[in-house]
Amino acid sequence: MWTVDIRRATDDDWPGIWPIWHEVVATGETYCWPPETDEPAARAAWMLPEPAQVFVATGAGGVVGTALLQPNQPGLGSHVANAAFMVDPSAHGHGLGRRLATYVLHQAREQGYRAMQFNAVVSTNAAALRLWDSLGFRVVGTVPEAFRHARAGLVDVHIMYRRLDRQP
Repeated sequence: MWTVDIRRATDDDWPGIWPIWHEVVATGETYCWPPETDEPAARAAWMLPEPAQVFVATGAGGVVGTALLQPNQPGLGSHVANAAFMVDPSAHGHGLGRRLATYVLHQAREQGYRAMQFNAVVSTNAAALRLWDSLGFRVVGTVPEAFRHARAGLVDVHIMYRRLDRQP
């Protein structure tokens, strides 16, 4: 298990977040952002103002993962959280995604969110689906062919949900 510190990100963390964000999005396999998204647009999409919060997982080599926590909807839907997670591909397989997810779920509960919803978990992302299932998320809907996967073509996306007032 890697030794990492997970904390709230600052503007100074962006230079460590950007290479991870870019590498993950550029694959065209897990996020809907255009693979060619440039750095200013990526920063604007990820480093959102309050009530959103960005977190980083840091280790000896700097930033190795990041997460974005925000209301899924404004106003009357703001009690349901939404989150996005990215782990440096070189750090896969060390439990970092699970640790980051567990941390963010705790933060969401602490902030009073009653549930968390993921709006577009790509159906070919088996690792993410296993992780979210193990943490108590369930597929509550599937949108057929809603994602243009870089290698697999049109694939489904799942909407996943879990309440936060109970442990998985």
